Amino acid sequence: MKWIMKLERKFGRYAVRNLSAYIIALYAAGYIMQALSPSIIGYLTLEPMYILRGQVWRLVSWILVPPSQLGLFTIIMLYFYYSVGTTLERTWGAFRYNLYILSGVVFTVLGAFLLYGILRLIYPSILPSMGGAFSTYYISTSILLAFTATYPNAEVLLYFFIPIKMKWLGIFYGVMLLISFLQTGWPGKVVILASILNFIVFFLSTRNLHRYSPKEQQRRREFKKAVAPSRAKAEQGTHHKCAVCGRTEQDGEHLEFRYCSKCAGNYEYCQDHLFTHEHVKAPENK
Repeated sequence: MKWIMKLERKFGRYAVRNLSAYIIALYAAGYIMQALSPSIIGYLTLEPMYILRGQVWRLVSWILVPPSQLGLFTIIMLYFYYSVGTTLERTWGAFRYNLYILSGVVFTVLGAFLLYGILRLIYPSILPSMGGAFSTYYISTSILLAFTATYPNAEVLLYFFIPIKMKWLGIFYGVMLLISFLQTGWPGKVVILASILNFIVFFLSTRNLHRYSPKEQQRRREFKKAVAPSRAKAEQGTHHKCAVCGRTEQDGEHLEFRYCSKCAGNYEYCQDHLFTHEHVKAPENK
């Protein structure tokens, strides 16, 4: 999408490299805090009611809340999400991957406030609590869905020994999301939609998905490999270049080049333009 390209040209240098490692580190910090003081998680969740009362740290602290209890299954899944996220970052580039994750976070926060506002209008006498409904679980799921859409035929080892193609794993997660969406009430629907809206925006609103596909990436690599010899030759540097036509000694072994003594500056010309070019004059001092 053009707007993403414009953002990347302007803010691409600020992208966080290896973002997936930082995400896992945040989860690790959350597990440590949970182990040291289980009650502290209640002060980290995304609760608009408390944010509007001054607990503004909840706007970002909810990212520290782990998606599930720590166990062997969780460790395996976190490693899996790290591998998937790292591959996406290499494929898309750090900025686009950063933007994808950041948009998931922003949409989740906006969804929480939207749900809070709706509940306040319906039940004005009750201060609604989200109860930790908005978490990083669905954002992690959106990473998996993004990887599936980019690499549908990639084969991974589920739990390190079950070979499965990503498209089947993506379909499974998609069906589970759909079932959860249909079975839950409208507040739950808001939670799910807000958390995976980044996937919807990035993938269902663009026509340029093929540029990130493995087939397209392979085509680009083969093209770069094919043009590498000629590009390397061009980058070797030349000693002479005509200031008019741009020809160099590599364009013909019989070409001759001379500097013009009447031009202000070091301008070199080939034999065809040495006597026919317009002389470059020094700027007049006012």
